[in-house]
Amino acid sequence: MQTAAAISFLFLFAATVSSQSPTPKPSPEPIREEVIVVADRAGNSVADTPASVDVISRKSIQTTAAVMPDDVIRQIVGFSTFRRTSGRSSNPTTQGVSFRGIGSSGASRAAVLFDGIPLNDPFGGWVQWERVPVITIDQVEVLRGGASSLYGNYALSGAVNIIPRKPEKKYTFSSDVFVGSQQSFGASGFGGFDSKNWSIDGTAAAFQTRGSKPIDPAVQGPVDGYAGVRYTSFLTRISRKFGDNTSVFVRPAFFGEVRTNGTGLQTNRSHIRGLTTGGTLQTNELKFEFRAFGGTQGYDQTFSAVNTGRTVENLIRIQRVPSQNVGGSVVMSGSLGRHSLVGGIDMRQVRGASDEVAFSNNLATTKAGSGGQDNGVGIFLRDAIKLSDKLAVVAGARIDHWRNSNGRVSSIVLSTSAITDSTFAYRSETAFSPHLALLYTLNDGVSVYASGSSSFRSPTLNELYRSFRVGNVNTLANADLSAERAVNFESGVTFRRNGLGLRTAAFYTEVSRPIANVTLTTMPTLITRQRQNMGRNRIAGFEAEFDATFRSIYFAAGYQFVDPTAVEFDAEPSLVGLRVPQVARHQATFQVRYDLTKWTFALQGRAAGEQFDDDQNQFRLEPYAQIDAFVSRRFKHGVSLFAAAENIANSRYSTGRTPIRTVNSGATIRVGIRWK
Repeated sequence: MQTAAAISFLFLFAATVSSQSPTPKPSPEPIREEVIVVADRAGNSVADTPASVDVISRKSIQTTAAVMPDDVIRQIVGFSTFRRTSGRSSNPTTQGVSFRGIGSSGASRAAVLFDGIPLNDPFGGWVQWERVPVITIDQVEVLRGGASSLYGNYALSGAVNIIPRKPEKKYTFSSDVFVGSQQSFGASGFGGFDSKNWSIDGTAAAFQTRGSKPIDPAVQGPVDGYAGVRYTSFLTRISRKFGDNTSVFVRPAFFGEVRTNGTGLQTNRSHIRGLTTGGTLQTNELKFEFRAFGGTQGYDQTFSAVNTGRTVENLIRIQRVPSQNVGGSVVMSGSLGRHSLVGGIDMRQVRGASDEVAFSNNLATTKAGSGGQDNGVGIFLRDAIKLSDKLAVVAGARIDHWRNSNGRVSSIVLSTSAITDSTFAYRSETAFSPHLALLYTLNDGVSVYASGSSSFRSPTLNELYRSFRVGNVNTLANADLSAERAVNFESGVTFRRNGLGLRTAAFYTEVSRPIANVTLTTMPTLITRQRQNMGRNRIAGFEAEFDATFRSIYFAAGYQFVDPTAVEFDAEPSLVGLRVPQVARHQATFQVRYDLTKWTFALQGRAAGEQFDDDQNQFRLEPYAQIDAFVSRRFKHGVSLFAAAENIANSRYSTGRTPIRTVNSGATIRVGIRWK
């Protein structure tokens, strides 16, 4: 009833403000000739990049039905998170990102950056997408394939670069307000001021939804409730120019959220405070960019056990995870004859802990604590050499060194005061990440490329020291984990002419020592796993993307096939030959938009084949497909009304088996007002 009343109000408002005065016709989708940063950390056009790069423009972002940034990026074929669920309904620890079937886990296997600063959680490596409201995003750049030669840690399978919006005019303001099904409400605003030397902008966003019940309706019981979220996010950027060549900025940020996770006792809460400063110095030959950042956060979560009939729920653990991180980078770029050089240094220090209280029969039995510190530094250099008008060579390398220190796990049994205390020796590793690529331009519209690279991901403090439980699956930490290493090869062809674009690529990756949740024991009420370095995984596949702009119609589609297989694991030979968990062999996406003078209609769709939720390929997640729709009507004074529906077919597909089947949220709708 609340949603129906809101719809009636919006269309009554539309009738009031409608005018026959001409409205400027929206511009069509740009033909992906944008200057991008993600592929070389300096800025280059897509056509001049010997890599698999994709861009989501601001126009596409504004006309997607999605509320959350992760759902916006799902327009890119090959993008995967640990669970097949949206950030609006899933625990943030399930939002690790990966590309090209390399395998998802709680920790990302792709670097995610916002304004040059890593968004990957400092303690666990996952991404809390809500920290970046959609209204503040100008463009999203995606680099598929190993990217550690530029970005170091986490960039095992690629990188996502979120470009923040800036004031377009002297005064800029826009806002969104909407209501929707599942008792959803959202409001966000972006405002900015840009003068000759000063630029100030700010973003505020709030969202809440009751969500849906994640447990399969066939087995739901009295203890099962809704998985919902309530969050607020604030971002501000103040920058100052000094002449034409120098600028500095500061960006404070705050984020807080509270989530329910499907039962009365399972909740989690996050608070993140951060501060970023940076600047640019331009000379005749060189450009210097620097960033310095730091922040603190607290993550609280409760865990429970539910009986077979789902009639009784008992608290088993309360956990608090405080962490702090500081870091910075300096990047230099410039041209010297036929050479385009980019080089720099990155540093980051992370400290984190997990403080827990364990319960049995609703009584506290044990207090435990674990944690440690991680220090890392990387230095890189990249050279793009224009050998001729048609042939270019890109060569680069990066060296990263990190050290895990102060690792400790301790516990005290409350009934006896017996103390157990374990400390771990300092451990360090070094990774060398080379990259070599060739780009040959056959003519103005066709180019081919080939590349080879090495990439890595070091274990997070969460994987090293923190255990957790989801449903009836208990996953143990492992302080002896080593870094994952990958060797990557790919080649592709790009065609661009008369508003049409086609890009294809074939790729091959071998991952050594991949970190996986390996099953140790299986009992009717408890499955125990541990994070372990497996032997070797092999991933081979290809991808194809097509886009076209014809007058007021924009269309894009993508398809990816991967064959992810465990090919070596001496400690558990039975896993050899099985599929890598959380990877679908087939994945497809499409987007279509039709722009009229006052109306915009858009559809987005995605589909994926079956995948497995576990290392033993026992828990199958069936194929799924989802279609979203968006429509908006523009009026005078910058006002527009919109309606959006996600999963319009109301398909209820599996998102996990723990071993109880969990499902997605089904169809959702929202209606709202925008003002620019």
